[in-house]
Amino acid sequence: MRADRLVATLLFLQARGRVTVAEVAAELEVSERTARRDLEALASAGIPVYSQRGRGGGWSLVGGARTDLTGLAAGEIRALFLVAGPSSATPELRVALRKLVRALPTTFRSGAEAAARAGTTDDTDWSRAPLTAAAPHLDALQRAVVEGTQIRLGYAGPGKPAGERTVHPLGLVSKAGVQYLLAGTDHGLRAFRLSRVTSAEATGDPVVRPDGFDLAAAWRSLAAQMEDRMVAATVRARAEPGAEPILEGLFGGRLRIGRSLADGWREIEIDGPSPDVLAAQLAGLGARVEVLEPPAARERLARLAVELATVYGPATAAGG
Repeated sequence: MRADRLVATLLFLQARGRVTVAEVAAELEVSERTARRDLEALASAGIPVYSQRGRGGGWSLVGGARTDLTGLAAGEIRALFLVAGPSSATPELRVALRKLVRALPTTFRSGAEAAARAGTTDDTDWSRAPLTAAAPHLDALQRAVVEGTQIRLGYAGPGKPAGERTVHPLGLVSKAGVQYLLAGTDHGLRAFRLSRVTSAEATGDPVVRPDGFDLAAAWRSLAAQMEDRMVAATVRARAEPGAEPILEGLFGGRLRIGRSLADGWREIEIDGPSPDVLAAQLAGLGARVEVLEPPAARERLARLAVELATVYGPATAAGG
């Protein structure tokens, strides 16, 4: 995990005073690009790490080559432990944090330990259902990304049987608590949800990484395409007074509330993947929302109304 590497990088800096990106990469067995990103992340978190270009340059802790962790200010230590603390459920990170605490001045230890306990993560929703499914192949995928090794990936897409393909692992992404593998395939860059991975076997062949590949930028581009598919259709409707909170809970940022009409109702627009999906989502509000456009959404609602009347109408109730 990245938090483990950040702590290990800081300890390496403590021991060496000044290091190069290549030295960090070799010590932690990661790519130079990853090592540089980790050093920049430490600096962004408020740790007194700075880079110096030119011959004899590198990355250093403020204070010179002999500075150790006692050179960190209380606020800087707190920032580091707040970043690492919520992930400290992993055994490796707990060990790294204990080592870091022992390296701190006595006066800072209680504050660092308090910062590590200041955050936690709850991976269930209010119905106690887990928000994220287990990812049993996470370790194998992490190794493949770090070592740059192609993998034979078993994967079951939504509603599809599991299949296998060889992919080029390029990075791991966590979005809203859900983890994805970003990988190159015969059909271009793809994202694979880790909870749907059924197997991961290293092939021994090296990953082919696109020139200038940047994980964050690649994910933003792919996520934008996925988000575009999620909002490919728009319905225009009118909603009765008081329906707005329900609509906001259902659709969030995909809902736009417009002007008030003469009868007190409000104009609304909602984005979604298709008119059929939006109609099905709105059907539960009954007569509180009237869909105006597109015709496909109105037709779908009409069919749903007939189906529901057939199952739940007075004749059925009387017959029961």
